[in-house]
Amino acid sequence: MKTSLIASAALLALIPLGAVAQDLTLTISVYAFAQDDFKTLVYDPFEKQCGCKLVVETGNSVERLAKMEANKANPVVDMAVVSMADALSASRKGLVEKIDPSKLTNFAKLYDLAKDPNGDGMSVGYTFYATSIAYRSDKMKIDTWADLLKPEYVGHVAFPNVTTNQGPPALYMLGLALGKDTPDLKGPIEAVGEKKDDIVTFYEKSSQLIQLMQQEEIWAAPIGRFSWAGFTKLDLPVAWATPKEGQTGGMNVMVVTKGSKNQDLALQFMDFWLSTDIQTKLAEKLIDSPANKDVKVSEAAANNLTYGEDTAKSLKLIPSAAALDNRDAWLKEWNDKVGQ
Repeated sequence: MKTSLIASAALLALIPLGAVAQDLTLTISVYAFAQDDFKTLVYDPFEKQCGCKLVVETGNSVERLAKMEANKANPVVDMAVVSMADALSASRKGLVEKIDPSKLTNFAKLYDLAKDPNGDGMSVGYTFYATSIAYRSDKMKIDTWADLLKPEYVGHVAFPNVTTNQGPPALYMLGLALGKDTPDLKGPIEAVGEKKDDIVTFYEKSSQLIQLMQQEEIWAAPIGRFSWAGFTKLDLPVAWATPKEGQTGGMNVMVVTKGSKNQDLALQFMDFWLSTDIQTKLAEKLIDSPANKDVKVSEAAANNLTYGEDTAKSLKLIPSAAALDNRDAWLKEWNDKVGQ
C-alpha cells in the first residue's frame, strides 16, 4: 500500500500544473458585439493568466436572462454582463449574488456611478454611454432638451421611438426640461404627441440618421455617444449638445450568478476586465467607454467615447426600478399619444 501511495504521488508530480488548472472552467454570458476583439483583448489574456478555460455564451438580453432563470436551480452560467435594468430584474428573481467589493482590486478606480449602479450591491458597472443631442450648430442652438420642440426647430428633428434604447432616456430628459419628470413619462410623451406631425421621423435605428442629416432633412436628433463617430465624418457643422439639464445614457454591468460554483473565479475575471490596462485597450479600440477613471486615451478615441470624470458626473440615468416598473405603461402611453 505504501509503495502504491508513493507511486501515485510521483505520478501526480509529473502532471504539469497547467493540466490541473485547465479543469477550471468559467462560463460567461455576454453581448454578441465585438467578440473577436474581446477574445484578443480580454478572454485569451485572462485564460493565460488564470490557467483556466473560458466558455463564452452570447445572445440578446432576453434570451440570456431567460436561460439564467430556466437554470436557476443548477446554474450553467457563472457571470454575465447585462444592462442596469436587467441586472435589477435578475436580482428581483434571485438569480444573482451580492458582490464583495473587497475582492475587486480595481473597485476603487471606478467612477462613483459604476460602483453600485442599482444601489443593491448586486452589480458593478464596466461601461456606460452618454445620450445627448447631435445637432447642426449652423442652424440651431441647443441650451435645453426642450429646444427640440421649439416651433422653429421641431420640423427638423428626428426623435427615437420609445421602443429603442434611446427613447426612454430622451423622454426622461425632455421631462426634466419641461418640469414633468414623473417615472411614467406621461408629460414628455404628451408633449411629443402634440408635435408628432411636425417631427420628421421617430427613428428605430440610429444608422438612418446619418443619411437624414446628410440630406439636410433633419438638423437634430437625440443619440447615444456610440453613434457619434458617423456624424463627425459628415462635411457639416454637427455638434454634441451639453443641455443645462445634463446628459442621460445607459450603463452595462457585471453580475455573478447565484449558486455558481466558480464565484471566486468570476470575481477574478470581473476584476481583470475592470483593470486600467484592459479598460484602456477596449477604449482605444472604441469598443467600450471606460468605467475605470484611471484610463487615459488618445484625443481621437476620447472624441468618440463617453469619457472623463466631468462627463461621468453629468450623466442622469433612468433608475432601473423606474424602467422595470413602467416599461409597459410607457409603451401604452406612447401608442395612445404618438401612435408609432
